[in-house]
Amino acid sequence: MPKKAKELGPLEVRALTKSPGMHAVGGVAGLHLVVSKVPEDAVDRVPAASWVLRVMIGGKRHDLGLGGFPDVPLADARRKAREDREAIAKGRNPGEERRKAKAALLADAGKLLTFKQAAEDYLAAHEKGWRNPKHRAAWSHTLEAFAYPVLGKLACADIDTPHVLSVLRPLWGIGDGGPKARVETGKRLRQRIEAILDSAKAAGAIKSPWENPARWSGHLDQLLAKPRKLAPIIHRKALPIDDTPAFMVLLAKVEGMGARALAFAIYTAARSGEVRGATWAEIDLDAKVWTVPASRTKQGREHRVPLSDAAVELLNALPRLAKCEMVFPSSAGAQLSDMTLSAVCRRMDVPAVPHGFRSTFRDWCGERTAFAREVAEAALGHSVGNEVEAAYRRGDALEKRRKLMNAWAGFLAKPVEPKAGNVTPFRGVAA
Repeated sequence: MPKKAKELGPLEVRALTKSPGMHAVGGVAGLHLVVSKVPEDAVDRVPAASWVLRVMIGGKRHDLGLGGFPDVPLADARRKAREDREAIAKGRNPGEERRKAKAALLADAGKLLTFKQAAEDYLAAHEKGWRNPKHRAAWSHTLEAFAYPVLGKLACADIDTPHVLSVLRPLWGIGDGGPKARVETGKRLRQRIEAILDSAKAAGAIKSPWENPARWSGHLDQLLAKPRKLAPIIHRKALPIDDTPAFMVLLAKVEGMGARALAFAIYTAARSGEVRGATWAEIDLDAKVWTVPASRTKQGREHRVPLSDAAVELLNALPRLAKCEMVFPSSAGAQLSDMTLSAVCRRMDVPAVPHGFRSTFRDWCGERTAFAREVAEAALGHSVGNEVEAAYRRGDALEKRRKLMNAWAGFLAKPVEPKAGNVTPFRGVAA
C-alpha cells in the first residue's frame, strides 16, 4: 500500500511555493501542488504553482489540473479533488469533460458576433453587387449614424425588439425625433437591420428558435405607424402629356450640353445617369441603336435603345471633343454632373424634373397609343414578367420599340397650339 501523505495546512502549503517540484499535500489521495523552477537569471520572478490530482483512469495515469495557487486555495483544491475522484468512481473522466466544456465555450465565443461585425460582414459580401456607389454610401451612413450607437456592440443573438425600436422611434418622430422625423430613412434602415440579423442567423451566430426583431409584417407594424401614413409617397414632378411638345420647342432654344442631354433623354425615355455616361462607342448611328452596357443600367443587363430620326439628328449636331469619348461632355471633357439636367429644368422654370419625363412618356404610351404594355415597359428598361417568363423571352422587341420611339418623336414634334385661357404652365410658353 502506498504511503499516505501528511495532511498539510494553508501555511505549510504556502511555504512549499519556495521549493520547485511536485509536493503531496494530503487530505485527498493524489493531490499535489506543482511549483515551477525559476531560472537563475530571473531573480525577480515568482515561482508559478498549480494544483494537480494524480489518478488512474482506465489503467492509465492522468494528471488532472485543478487550477493555480493561490487563486484556488487549499480547501477548494481538496473539494475539487474529491469531486473528481467521485466522478472517476462512477466511470467518468472529469479531465476530458473539462476539455470538452472548454472547447464548447471557445466555440460559442467564436460565434459571439456583434451587430457591427455582422453589418461589416454583410456589406463585404453584398456591396460588389451594388452598382450605384450612392447605395453603398447610404448603407454605411445610416448604420453609422443611427444603428451602431445603439446596436453596434450588442451580440446579434441578444438584440430584441426594444433595441430595434430605440433605433427606429426617433426616425418615426416618436420621442426625441419630434418634427425632425425621417420616416423614409427609418423605413430603409429597418430593412437593413432585418437583413443583417438574418445573415447573422444564417452564419450560425443566432440559434433557433428565433424570430427577427426587425421584421415588419405582424411585428413592428403593430408598434409603429405605417410609413406611408406619416410620409405619403411624392412622385417626381412630370409635365402633362400635352405640354411636352411646347417644352421641346423651348428646350431646343436653350444653349449648352445639359440642354442637349436632357432633350436626348426625353427622346429616348432613358434615365439621366445612362445619358450622362453615354459614350460614342455605345452608339451605332448607321443602325440607329444606342447600346447601354449592363454596368450602367439599373437592371444590370444590356439595354438596346432604338434611336428615332430626331435623336440621331440631335447626335449628329453635337460637337466632338478631341480625345473625349463622352457624348455629352462637360466643359472640362468629363461626364456631366447629376445636377446638370435638373438645373436646366430649374432655369426654364418647368414644373418637372428630368426623371419625370419618363413618367410623361409612359402616360402617353398608355393613354394615347395602342402599343402593348410590354413594349412600353421594355422601352423604359423595366423588367417585364417574372424570372421564368424573362428566361424564355430572349428578344428585346427592338423593332417594335423602334416604331414606338418614332411615334414618340413624332408626338414631341407636333405643332404647338396656343393655350386657351390665361395659363402659363412654364416660363416662355405663351398663354
